[in-house]
Amino acid sequence: MDLQAFIDLLTPAGQAVLGAAARSDLSESGLLATATRLREEHPAGLVPAALTQARLRARARAKFGADADRMYFTQAGLEQATRAVVAAHRARRFAGSSSDVHPVLDLGCGIGADLIARARAGVPGEGVELDPLTAEVARANLAALGLAGKATVRRGDALDADPAGYGAVFADPGRRTVRGRVFDPRSYEPPLDRVMDLAARAPAACVKVAPGIPYEAVWDGGTGAPLAGVPVEAEWISVAGEVKEAALWLGGLAGDARRRATLLTSAGETITLTPAPEPAEPPVRPWGRFLYEPDGAVIRAHLVAEAAGEVGGWLADPRIAYITSDTRAATPFAAGYEIEDVLPFSVKRLRAELRRRGTGILTIKKRGSAVDIDRLRRDLGFGRRKEGGELTLVLTRVGRDPIALLATPVR
Repeated sequence: MDLQAFIDLLTPAGQAVLGAAARSDLSESGLLATATRLREEHPAGLVPAALTQARLRARARAKFGADADRMYFTQAGLEQATRAVVAAHRARRFAGSSSDVHPVLDLGCGIGADLIARARAGVPGEGVELDPLTAEVARANLAALGLAGKATVRRGDALDADPAGYGAVFADPGRRTVRGRVFDPRSYEPPLDRVMDLAARAPAACVKVAPGIPYEAVWDGGTGAPLAGVPVEAEWISVAGEVKEAALWLGGLAGDARRRATLLTSAGETITLTPAPEPAEPPVRPWGRFLYEPDGAVIRAHLVAEAAGEVGGWLADPRIAYITSDTRAATPFAAGYEIEDVLPFSVKRLRAELRRRGTGILTIKKRGSAVDIDRLRRDLGFGRRKEGGELTLVLTRVGRDPIALLATPVR
């Protein structure tokens, strides 16, 4: 979809075909028939853009809920856009950072997801976006959601922007190319070190980064963080148990902790774990009665010791982020399992044990193990659903010894 096709889609004729496309069969098997019918009923030139938007909106509901049916997207913009629940969490931090709300300069605003969330939280802003189509999409989204008077978008290069006069900066450097995702922060667009240098010129800032950013890349100075004289806090965010995003908070927006794990639950609750006042490595002892699997954000933030403290636990291996304990405890920071057996890893022995137990539904997890889970499932005879009880098989190691834990979830 090019810029002119999108502009045409915003006209009354374009909106009519977009509405018709949304009510049509958009599946792979029905798409050709839908396109043929729409071309007979509407201007043919509008149909491809309308179908593209309708399908993107359907995909976007997972990130934006009901708003997706009024918003506009590009494929790349949707892939990189902040999901609404995370954007709302960040917007609350911006809104709560000062009693006086100053506008936020949004560098690389994309389709406007964070602009929208901050505007709804009462924080005005201006987005800067290099790609002309994406900039137009962001403007259309602000208008579609009734926020055009609270935020604006202009086309421009983020690195040419001047943060002077703004209360804070938000930056979302591109982490995708035509070849796929980019993992090296130096290959972000713009590179992360240059974005950090620019953001540090503002009184406060937040820079979005990939959740898989290497921990050492944040703190060894290779990305420009931490910056001399500028407080920096790294935050990893998980949504309903899955790590989705990470961000670096600078200056007035940085919390007291250098790192933070934030859990956003399906019920909309925000739960945070930060380093203990006197952080210490968790003790290492043999397996206890329970196994606790820390949330991914906890692991990324190097807060496993703090999560272990929540359940009175320890580690069986100092290099593996599985917590064990004799205490049955409820914690949002880890999923709990009751350990039924600890076995040396052996496919033959596991197959016999699972048969003896009458296991029909097997969940396999691993950490610190090179075993191919799909192949193991077949080798154990679980290529298809079977009748019988449920069991969780956890593959890990203690030192160099591969270990298999048989466990059941703690409800």
